[in-house]
Amino acid sequence: MTDRPTPDYTTSMRSIRCGDLRADDIGTEATLCGWVDSVREHGEHLAFVDLRDRSGVVQVVVDGGHELRSEFVLQVTGTVRARPEDTANESLATGMVEVAAADVTILARSEPPPFPIDDRTDVDEVLRLRHRYVDLRRARLQRNLEVRAAVNSAVRGAMEEQGFIEVETPMLIASTPEGARDFVVPSRKEPGSFYALPQSPQIFKQLCMVGGVDRYYQIARCLRDEDLRADRQFEFMQLDAEASFVDQDDVLGFISHAVGAAVEAVTGERPGEFPRMTWLEAQERFGSDKPDTRFGLELVELTEVFAATEFRAFQAPCVKGIRVPGGAEVSRNRLDELTEQCKQWGAKGLVWMRVEAEGLNSPVVKFLADDEMDALRTAMGAEDGDLLFLVADERRRARHVLGLLRLALGRPLVTEGGLNFLWVVDFPLFEGFDEAGNPIPAHHPFTMPHEEDLGLLEAGELLEVRSQAYDLVVNGWELGSGSVRIHRREVQEMVFATLGIGAEEAQSKFGFLLDAFRFGAPPHAGFAFGMDRLVAILAGEENIREVIAFPKTQSGADPLTGAPTTIDDHHLDELGLRVLPPKQ
Repeated sequence: MTDRPTPDYTTSMRSIRCGDLRADDIGTEATLCGWVDSVREHGEHLAFVDLRDRSGVVQVVVDGGHELRSEFVLQVTGTVRARPEDTANESLATGMVEVAAADVTILARSEPPPFPIDDRTDVDEVLRLRHRYVDLRRARLQRNLEVRAAVNSAVRGAMEEQGFIEVETPMLIASTPEGARDFVVPSRKEPGSFYALPQSPQIFKQLCMVGGVDRYYQIARCLRDEDLRADRQFEFMQLDAEASFVDQDDVLGFISHAVGAAVEAVTGERPGEFPRMTWLEAQERFGSDKPDTRFGLELVELTEVFAATEFRAFQAPCVKGIRVPGGAEVSRNRLDELTEQCKQWGAKGLVWMRVEAEGLNSPVVKFLADDEMDALRTAMGAEDGDLLFLVADERRRARHVLGLLRLALGRPLVTEGGLNFLWVVDFPLFEGFDEAGNPIPAHHPFTMPHEEDLGLLEAGELLEVRSQAYDLVVNGWELGSGSVRIHRREVQEMVFATLGIGAEEAQSKFGFLLDAFRFGAPPHAGFAFGMDRLVAILAGEENIREVIAFPKTQSGADPLTGAPTTIDDHHLDELGLRVLPPKQ
């Protein structure tokens, strides 16, 4: 992390932190507080103690007889001296010094910890989370929390530099359809009525714009009742921003500056300008709206190559392929595994071809004409020793399957290949239709369509309508989303009607927003990105649980507190609730 002014850690109980001692401190007296990391006894009268706090570890030499054990909490006072030359540890920041302790006070005793406090031992995650207060002592998690604090500070500073002011929005709100399930809170004052916990501050930040708060931001806690995974928790933190009298380019500039400041705060270097790519280009080249651009294996369009083919498997609306340079040595067992995996992803099948000097080697080549195989090699730039994968299907499915296959074949670890930021723009307004035939918003129902596509919206050509929406992607992770908002009541009502939300329902659920538009809503746009995800990327973690102080497990449980738990009947009576028996 970049250098920042060093805080004064002197208190009534310590004069300096363990990890801050250096050769310049030799000859001074120091009072330290911390946990015993390890104890090495040297006979009855001497012991070497590694004392640890958030800043690091230092060796303390103490008289024997103290009966010290791992994780005891100590206060030691002594003289800083150079370690004997043959015992110096150059890999440790404090490795050139030690403290000869004249006084040792045991501040708290500890039972043996439930697992080793080091980063070398793999520990069951549920055990770690049950004793998270012990797990947090690990150097890795201490560093992750420092990275998180640095990111928060840098983002706040960057937003305020650009004239944004921090405004807190409520946590108890009305339930609104935003694409995920709400967490709800029963009202004691009005039995049978419920608050919802916010999936985002979306409506309130738009109301801030109507209220003249022309540049708003908040590091907001949001909650969504959806399945957990490596980059998703029930509750999460996001940088939420909104600005008036701006367009898409303005917002992309604001957010790029804030993210760049966060990266610089951790790595010491600010990234260059973030490139842009349309949603359609991302889908066609990478099979994803959050493409990982750190590696190649891009999708190649082959539909025209097989436009007149007699091979029935390739008589499909779309044929696409991936070339794996030098991949011809992949075993047949592995090819069969990949084929089965693609079927699980929804493909009818997967065609593979080894490129050899004699031609293409594949079970399907006997069904292909010579000119088709020649055109295929040319289109894919295939060379001897390469491996080709082809999928023929509906365009959306072909792109999706090959996009997943591409990641399975080549995605680097999160710590490899640097940081590849990318703005994905021009998302479709709708991503498909639900079972009732209503269109599904690709972002949320407050997203402004492209002005030139309003005619398509009115004509019912819904999947052709582009939105003024944009995502920020890094290394294949969706960092956040935003859009130019609808600020005209008639456009908002048209979108609601298209979604199957009638005037009465719209007024019931969003009346406070629609009514606000009657009183002079300025053009506005905004963005929100996940702080947890950004911190995880910068800390080199594959799972956001490693950068959250007290996360939930993949099942949504909290082993530390036992949540979720039942509540007693008295509480249920106060809330006017009854709990149904579990489904059989």
